[in-house]
Amino acid sequence: MKVARPPKVDSNPFNTITANCPDKITDYLKYFSLTDSKGRYLHFDALRHRFAPDLVHSIAWSVVKSARTRQQTSIIKLGEPAVNCGFVLTPLIQKAISETDRNATTASLEWISSKIGENAQMDYLLKDLIEDESISSSQLEGAATTTRVAKDILKRNRKPKTPDEKMILGNFRMMIYAWENRNKKLSIELITEMHRVGVEGISDDVYKPGFFRKSDTVRVEGSEGQILHTPPPAKGIKSRMDLIINWINSDHNEISESEYIHPLVKSMVLHFCIGFEHPFQDGNGRVARALFYWYLFKSDFAAFRYIAISVLLTKAPSQYAKSYLYTETDEMDLTYFIEYQSGIVVRAIEKFKKATQSAAREIEKFNQWLWKSGLYKKLNDKQRTVFQVAKSNSTIAFTIRNVEKNLGCSYNTASSVLNGLVKLNLFKKFKEGREWVYTMKEKEKIIESWES
Repeated sequence: MKVARPPKVDSNPFNTITANCPDKITDYLKYFSLTDSKGRYLHFDALRHRFAPDLVHSIAWSVVKSARTRQQTSIIKLGEPAVNCGFVLTPLIQKAISETDRNATTASLEWISSKIGENAQMDYLLKDLIEDESISSSQLEGAATTTRVAKDILKRNRKPKTPDEKMILGNFRMMIYAWENRNKKLSIELITEMHRVGVEGISDDVYKPGFFRKSDTVRVEGSEGQILHTPPPAKGIKSRMDLIINWINSDHNEISESEYIHPLVKSMVLHFCIGFEHPFQDGNGRVARALFYWYLFKSDFAAFRYIAISVLLTKAPSQYAKSYLYTETDEMDLTYFIEYQSGIVVRAIEKFKKATQSAAREIEKFNQWLWKSGLYKKLNDKQRTVFQVAKSNSTIAFTIRNVEKNLGCSYNTASSVLNGLVKLNLFKKFKEGREWVYTMKEKEKIIESWES
């Protein structure tokens, strides 16, 4: 992955233009803007292809930087030696903030559930969605396990057999840890424990669970083995991490204050900091993404339990890597990383909204069918919940243990729910190993059995 580094910036490009090519001043002024005509905050690597051919690229880039520097907010220092990092509030970042405020708060999640009106069914759907981030985050790190197999591991509490399967289970535990510890302040102990929870038992010699790296051998490599990032030295990791922790724990929530930073932006900066610092021997990306979620949970954006950013990151991993590279090669301008993550968040929230809206529509159609067929009176509440989830394809296979966990009932009750659905010719079951697996029959066969 090659990225063209920006040329040296002229601190006063307009003096240079006036002195050397005054007839081009209007042409250069077109680039005196944060973004291009489509609202994109482009790195020199992309902008160089968009500059007019008769303009000097280094001067045109200096004009762009002049516009950006005027509006950039310096927020944190990173690296060794420490370098100021800042960002610019672009339209896309503002959109992500707006979507997060409107759709991802704890209150909005409760409103969605109440609007659907089927709390048990909604709860089951959400418990299914919560697995997506754990699985996709592992796949982003190279786990070859398919999503279907991964969901099977998590739903059935099956013991993982391979390192990839262990990675997925570790990520799931790490996300649970992030949620359960959302009310704590960030600390070295929380970060190292999160790492231990996520990677212990996979390959302890490789990961060194719960301990910061002690060597400078760690590198971030591209798909072809090229070095993309060399982290700061191992010496001083703790002191540098303390600076990041102190910044995260500082209050930036007062809108009246000049240092106000929205929690979404702050969570993205934390994500970047861990990826940049690379404090662990391995597993840094997973910890970085888990801490992104942890800070959003802490900031009362509970819906992010069910909004998976890594599902979208896995579709374009090179763009994810470039967002880091663009920041590093352009004077630690965090806007590139925050912008890219903002685009992912907007799309992930839209996907979450569609899933909940689809669930609402399916519930409505299903209830109408239940009434017309007379089946409604034959199903108890728990059976209706499981049947609806199966009908909406949120979950394909069920086990007694899975239903016991998701419905919060006893093993015997879960068994009764599933076997009752079999007796009603709605489900079929087969044995896999020592465990019974239940799946819904094809819709046509269900209708046929009830109409015959």
